[in-house]
Amino acid sequence: MVKHIVLFKLKETLTQTEKQDVMHRFKEAIEALPAHIPTIRHIFVGLNINPDEKWDICLESEFDTLEDMKAYSIHPDHLAAAGILNGYRQDRACTDYIIN
Repeated sequence: MVKHIVLFKLKETLTQTEKQDVMHRFKEAIEALPAHIPTIRHIFVGLNINPDEKWDICLESEFDTLEDMKAYSIHPDHLAAAGILNGYRQDRACTDYIIN
């Protein structure tokens, strides 16, 4: 199994209302993806509640193989969901690793 974790930082210029709206729309769209992308074994989006931390969003997902994860990453439904952050995202960090 491959674990795919992505952290997102939204722009500081966003109001709290804008930030919450973007975060909730992103979460809803990403968590709906397993119905359209069968290679997703697990997916979850966590929204940060601690303003002292850098990252606003944590996406956690699992796939059988790295190839399955790469197919997910270019799937049109994933690209549309990820596009919700376009214009709002300031930074991104990612790691992919094997879990037993």
